[in-house]
Amino acid sequence: MNKSELIDAMAEFSGLSKADAGRALEGFLNAVTVALSQGDSVALVGFGTFSAKQRDERKGRNPKNGEEIIIKAAKIPAFKAGKSLKDALN
Repeated sequence: MNKSELIDAMAEFSGLSKADAGRALEGFLNAVTVALSQGDSVALVGFGTFSAKQRDERKGRNPKNGEEIIIKAAKIPAFKAGKSLKDALN
């Protein structure tokens, strides 16, 4: 499912227009992005939790020539599924 298909599904399930569903999705994405960039997590009970994790600096290899390189430390987004979401998939 891509973004436009998600907007269509949101509009169908919620009774919103596609334009309103698109704005709602953009608002959600922006709110999660801002929260994670500020070091907060976003917990949706039953669905899951979005958080930012710190990945340490590590050694890697350049795939072209096999040369060893240092990969810088970085913050990465993470998602942990909630029980209801896991149960819905099994």
